[in-house]
Amino acid sequence: MKRASFGRIAALARKELLHIWKDPRTLGIVFLLPTIQLILFGYAFNMEIGEIPLVVIDHDRSVDSRLLVERFAGSDLFSFDAREAAVDDIADRFRARTARAALVVPHDFQRRLGRGMTAEVQVVIDAADPNTAELVRNYAGRVIAAFDADRRPRAVSPFETRTAVLFNANLESAFFFVPGIVAMIMVMICALLTSITIAREKETGTMEQILVSPVRPREIILGKVLPYIFLAFLDGLVVLLLGILLFDVPFRGSVWLMAALSTLYLLTALSLGLMISTRARTQQVAIMLALTATLLPTIMLSGLMFPIDSMPRPLQFVTYLVPARYYLLIIRGIMLKGSGIAHLWREVAPLAVMTTVLLAFSVRRFGLRLER
Repeated sequence: MKRASFGRIAALARKELLHIWKDPRTLGIVFLLPTIQLILFGYAFNMEIGEIPLVVIDHDRSVDSRLLVERFAGSDLFSFDAREAAVDDIADRFRARTARAALVVPHDFQRRLGRGMTAEVQVVIDAADPNTAELVRNYAGRVIAAFDADRRPRAVSPFETRTAVLFNANLESAFFFVPGIVAMIMVMICALLTSITIAREKETGTMEQILVSPVRPREIILGKVLPYIFLAFLDGLVVLLLGILLFDVPFRGSVWLMAALSTLYLLTALSLGLMISTRARTQQVAIMLALTATLLPTIMLSGLMFPIDSMPRPLQFVTYLVPARYYLLIIRGIMLKGSGIAHLWREVAPLAVMTTVLLAFSVRRFGLRLER
C-alpha cells in the first residue's frame, strides 16, 4: 500500500478552506449558528423561577400569621397578592393563571404556636407543570422553615443537619446547561459540515473530477475532513469562552486534558458525518440526516435535558450509544469539578472504543463508495 501524500492532502485541505471562506452559508453554519444557539439555549434552559404569583388566605389575622405572610412577601421568589380571597377561589385563580400557589393560614395558628403545638399551614400549588410545582413546593418549604427557625432559635433538636453544596454553590442552571450546549454544538456542527462537504461534491458532480485525478480516496477523506475538525474545534473553543464570559461558568480543570478529550469527541462526530455522507446524495438530505442523528439524541438521551436514571430501562440502554452521554460527564467534570483522567476513564474508554469502531467502519465504507 502506497503512503498518502501530505502534499496532496494539504492541497485538498487548502481548497476546502478557500471554499468555506467564499461560501456565506457555510461561514454562517461555522461561526454564526453556534453563537446564536449558545445564547438562545443558555438563557432559555433555565430551571430557576421567580416572582411566583401567590395568594394568601389568612383565617387567623394574628401577629404570628402576619409575620409569616410578611416572610413570603419579603422573599424574591414570590409575587405577593394581598387581596382577599377564599379557599373556593383558588382553583379559579389557577385556571385564570393569576396565581400559581396559595398560602392558607388556619384560624388557630397563633394559639397553637403559643402552646408549643404543631400549627398546620397549607400551601396549595398549581401542578399543571409538575417541574414548576416541585420548585414552588421547595421554595415554600424553605420560607416556612426560615420562619420557624427565627421563631424558635433555641429549640433543642435531637440532631443537627448541615448542608454543604460543592462545585455550584448558588445552584446556577447555567453551570449545568452551558457544558451540555457545548457538547451539542460540537457534535452537530462537525457531523453536519463533514456530511455536507462530501454531499456537495456529489451534487455538483465535481467528485468524479477529483476521482480521476492522482489523489487517492483516503487522501480525499483526510483533505476534506481536516479543515472541519479544525473549525469544529474552534467552534467548541469559542462557545466555551462565551459560556465562561456570558454565564460565569467556572473552568477548574486542565486545559490540555479538555483539548485532548474534545478532539476524541470530534473524531466521533466526524465518523458520523462520514457515515451520513455515504448515504446522502444531496446537501439537503445530508443536513436532515445529520440533525436527526446528532441533535435529537443529544438533547433527549444524553442527560442534557432529562436525567438518564429517570428514563425507562430500555431507553437507558439506548443512551449508551449516544456519544454526548460520555462527553457531557467529561466536560462537566473538567469544568465544574476539576476532574482528571483518573476520574474520567470510565467515560473516556467507551468513547474511545466507539470512536475507533465508527471511524474504521465509516472510512472503509466511504472508501469503497469512492472506488466504485
